[in-house]
Amino acid sequence: MAVNNNYIVKVTDAKLPDVQKALEQAGIKVRSIIEVFKEETQIEDK
Repeated sequence: MAVNNNYIVKVTDAKLPDVQKALEQAGIKVRSIIEVFKEETQIEDK
């Protein structure tokens, strides 16, 4: 029996296809990815 899990992942500087590709390359089967919130952030240069 398969179990479906739902996760929230916060990323910076990554697009949705990049996240899916990285997960699949790690051997994680991705059923769907949904963008639920997008926030603008200030990145300070050091």
